[in-house]
Amino acid sequence: MSDISLQLTIKEESGGLFKRSVRKLLESTFILREKDERLYAFVSRESNRQDISEYLRMMGFDIFVDDKTGVAMLQASEEDAETVGLKRANVVTFTPAQYHLLLALWKVYLENLGYNEGNFVTKGDLIDKIKGYGLTPVRTELNAAFKLFKKYSLISYAEDEDGEDMKIQLHPSLQFGWDIPQFQTVVREYLKEEPSDGADTPEAAPEEFEEAP
Repeated sequence: MSDISLQLTIKEESGGLFKRSVRKLLESTFILREKDERLYAFVSRESNRQDISEYLRMMGFDIFVDDKTGVAMLQASEEDAETVGLKRANVVTFTPAQYHLLLALWKVYLENLGYNEGNFVTKGDLIDKIKGYGLTPVRTELNAAFKLFKKYSLISYAEDEDGEDMKIQLHPSLQFGWDIPQFQTVVREYLKEEPSDGADTPEAAPEEFEEAP
């Protein structure tokens, strides 16, 4: 690894956007054009992206921008890819239940792609979709997964909404939310399961998902 040297000159009028962009990337990994058009426009500009990239590399990170999907994301810096303790620093390990839900969300996203302005699914429809795969959603696991996915800008929903009619917006960042080794593990679990086995469940019988009246 080479010596660390940083020389940046950020114009005063761009300082606020630079700080917000870096903090947003470190906090939630993604900046989405459909959620924060101003920040996305800032980070996707070549000169700003180079400055942000140079700054992030001080911490072992870099920025990747996919203009086709409107996604900017934090990723491990290539030059630090083999550095012990850094290469997985920005990887969140999901539980098996969360990964099963993530796969369901991605399938719904692809099914809805191109049909409407934005990509939405109701909570009730999503639960029906999960049950259609032979899985039984557990209320506590489902709610915890929603909060985690929202934190990392994979989905959006109104905090004050609940019930089966709650609208969940699915973001294109879902396609970048995979940790490949964990994805392969979950797929292997599916392939070796007998049809009657269902999904991975806790030792205790799972709570059938029911909305409070």
